[in-house]
Amino acid sequence: MTVLPDDGLSLAAEFPDANLEQWHGLVAGVLRKSGKEVSGTAAEDALSTALEDGLRTRPLYTAHDAAPDPGFPGFAPFVRGARAEGNTTGGWDVRQRHSVADDTAVLTDLENGVTSLWLVAGEGGIPVGSLGKVLDGVYLDLAPVVLDAGSQFGPAASELLRLYDDRGIDGKAARGNLGADPLGHEARTGEALDFAPVVPLARRCAEEYPGLRALIVDALPYHEAGGSAAQELGSSIATGVAYLRDLTGAGLSVEQACAQLEFRYAATADQFLTIAKLRAARRLWARVAEVCGAPGAGAQAQHAVVSPVMMTRRDPWVNMLRATIATLAAGVGGAEAVTVLPFDHALGLPDAFARRIARNTSTVLVEESHLSRVIDPAGGSWYVERLTDELAEAAWRFFRTIERDGGQAAVLRSGRLRTDLATTWAERSKRLAKRREPITGVSEFPYLGEKPVERASAPEPRSGGLPRVRRDEAFEALRARSDAHLAATGSRPRVFLAAIGPAAAHTARTTFAANLFQAGGVEPVTEGTFEESGATEVCLCSSDALYEEQADDVVRTLKSAGAQHVFVAGRPGQYSGVDSYVFAGCDAVAVLTATLDRMGVS
Repeated sequence: MTVLPDDGLSLAAEFPDANLEQWHGLVAGVLRKSGKEVSGTAAEDALSTALEDGLRTRPLYTAHDAAPDPGFPGFAPFVRGARAEGNTTGGWDVRQRHSVADDTAVLTDLENGVTSLWLVAGEGGIPVGSLGKVLDGVYLDLAPVVLDAGSQFGPAASELLRLYDDRGIDGKAARGNLGADPLGHEARTGEALDFAPVVPLARRCAEEYPGLRALIVDALPYHEAGGSAAQELGSSIATGVAYLRDLTGAGLSVEQACAQLEFRYAATADQFLTIAKLRAARRLWARVAEVCGAPGAGAQAQHAVVSPVMMTRRDPWVNMLRATIATLAAGVGGAEAVTVLPFDHALGLPDAFARRIARNTSTVLVEESHLSRVIDPAGGSWYVERLTDELAEAAWRFFRTIERDGGQAAVLRSGRLRTDLATTWAERSKRLAKRREPITGVSEFPYLGEKPVERASAPEPRSGGLPRVRRDEAFEALRARSDAHLAATGSRPRVFLAAIGPAAAHTARTTFAANLFQAGGVEPVTEGTFEESGATEVCLCSSDALYEEQADDVVRTLKSAGAQHVFVAGRPGQYSGVDSYVFAGCDAVAVLTATLDRMGVS
């Protein structure tokens, strides 16, 4: 048998130590081959990625990338978790959303892995008077209920409390949230609500229902209006502070007031940013509690929801993948409750299959992938710790600007917050239009022949306040134009892809052009001749070398054959007769919009 030396087995013992400067040199050598002459830290900067909020993700993090000590779970600043045990005792709370009075769907969820209910009631949801029917057969002492009733939070809360009394539920056994969120409602609808009715609910929860909270701090309206991670966090902290002021002003202690709040955040397919956002949120709220003189009360209760902004209407099956990554990030990030939106959420009411996949997403991650066995498994990662710190700093700066301008209610009513969010979304829209932020199945690798997924209409969501945006909206509008043209004429608008030279010379750009045009609902034709294609526009696809040799002649021939517009797939050159160029980083939405306009596709 092999006997290890006394000092153990060091696999790197015979290799010299490497340092950061040597790695920079290797990176510079690789970049030099691609035509970039950089050295030292500039080589690392060349591989960095710009994020929103002025943050940058670098390609490598080391022990020199220091961040504040995150502490331990259950202790301030709660970065590593609000509870000492984290989610290790049974995984996170699987919270399913319901917006229609369907008690069968509710019971099916609870019997198959869902552990709590998020009920949208009142306008745009379940009638308040139907809550009893929806909860018929539900063991209210076992299944927490979270209400989301907008302006009808008072009647909805009264109805739920009545159900507890009528069914003999001990106040100490009731868990969930009554869902009051006046500022969140104002963000959604533009309607200001009086906070006064919230106070007796909060006091009653504090005195009679210790497992029940009265208020939600919902950050989804800011995320869904196009806000960045820091803007979402800053707005939520400003809202939480406003509620603390109102509750303590009404006589509750800081500890009692903090215990009445639950924070709701969006989880996206940007895995590390979501993890860092949830960790940063806990640190920020811990700081608020510390400043208020109650550092032990700063454990932020978190409910993470798969981002509605990222859910697509085309190729919705890909949403299952997005939701899985977002759920993983939410769980790793330490959210106590996670809502997985069904893959068909953007299309209408989810069907039974979609709801089953949604709840099973959490089940697989908890029971098979064992994600909840370790508390804060991302903790200690140089990247995650640094990103958490930088995001917390950016969010705190945004929060301070809100406070400087009078608080969350003031920036909502003045329009300042709307402007901030719109500015962020405008910048992101540019990246989406240029496909710098790709959307699989929509802006990248779309499938024009997919069979539409149809669902019954969902209740109209509350509106009138901040807008609701979607990542796919610009491309969705283009595809809708193409669909209308197909319905009216029997065929989609077409573009002929003229491949020049052997497959090795044109395949890459032919594939690129086909993907780009299909993203706008324009069918690429690659077989036969231009005259046989039925197209009026054509795109040349080949290598730069063959363009130099043949582009002018090919363009001349195509135009004489009736081509009204000629594209070249590649960077702009000096080829005669070419009308426009398509290339990686071009504004695909602008190109496709102009193309459909020229083709008369209304």
